[in-house]
Amino acid sequence: MKLTIERAALLKALNHVQSVVERRNTIPILSNVRLETVDGSLSLTATDLDLAIVEGVQASISVPGAITAPAHTMHDIVRKIPDGAEVELAYSGDDQRLHLSAGRSRFTLACLPSSDFPEMAAGDLPHQFTLHAAELKQLIDKTRFAVSTEETRYYLNGIYFHVTDGQLRAVATDGHRLARVELEAPDGSRGMPGIIVPRKTVNELRKLIDETDSTIGIALSDTKIRFSFDGAVLTSKLIDGTFPDYTRVIPTSNDKTLEVDAKLFAEAVDRVSTISTDKTRSVKLSLDQGRMVLSVMSPDSGTATEELAVTYEGAPMEIGFNARYLLDILAQIDGELVRVQLADAASPTLVTETGSSNALYVLMPMRV
Repeated sequence: MKLTIERAALLKALNHVQSVVERRNTIPILSNVRLETVDGSLSLTATDLDLAIVEGVQASISVPGAITAPAHTMHDIVRKIPDGAEVELAYSGDDQRLHLSAGRSRFTLACLPSSDFPEMAAGDLPHQFTLHAAELKQLIDKTRFAVSTEETRYYLNGIYFHVTDGQLRAVATDGHRLARVELEAPDGSRGMPGIIVPRKTVNELRKLIDETDSTIGIALSDTKIRFSFDGAVLTSKLIDGTFPDYTRVIPTSNDKTLEVDAKLFAEAVDRVSTISTDKTRSVKLSLDQGRMVLSVMSPDSGTATEELAVTYEGAPMEIGFNARYLLDILAQIDGELVRVQLADAASPTLVTETGSSNALYVLMPMRV
């Protein structure tokens, strides 16, 4: 194999594929990226056996071929090569080494045969539809902060996508908070099974779509999902589990409504929580007509209080929340005002954006 490629194009593709590769691998070849010439371009492939990414880059091919090389090492080398350089990759079966050169720099990397690289077959993906990058970003950004990191409840370690009432919904929860966002179900999505896309897949996909403004092709089955756009294909296994009936925790009869400027509320929560030293970083909200007092008491650091003018006409009440969870939700509010619907100090609280009904959040209160 012998080819020449622009440094910027190669670095962009390596950026995408190397982040899939785990730093520690018991199977040596999983630390490598497969480099393969396909129809006048260079195809790069990386996998961790649950997730695979393939990306094609234009290159000048002298001798076609395929080999695998260490992904992180190769990425670090190309990253440090001066911008604008041409990179030459050459491999012959004689020494089992990949020779990388750019300008006056020369590198030799140990290789493993391309034939040993594991293939991740997607199989039959009967449900196919498209989403614009901005729509997929919204579904991910407004839910992924609530994905659980607790491995014992593995079925919560991803975003649950399903179609209901003509809407494509994305839902995530860790048991303390829940995020649900929906948009009109695209053509081809109706009839799709409810699927749980793993956290790592969500994060890798989010990085990729940050650089595109195109339409993304989505194909899925009960066990796999594939995203295709801009010369890249991301294929992932789905979480084999049943997502809980989240509708049961969404309150429908919270009778006390608070409306407040989302930005001012977030800034106030952030300020008063500075004094908190415990891991929960709890903040107490004391509500009365037309005003809300935020307070934090720490036996080690002292106390903090701040008052905000709000729209609230219910009975006076006090309720506590995890400050970080509250800030995560407030960060998703795009409009000026946030609506908080409460029942009592022990019941789930519903948070929505005024004037927008496509996203809602549920937050469990804390004792303070």
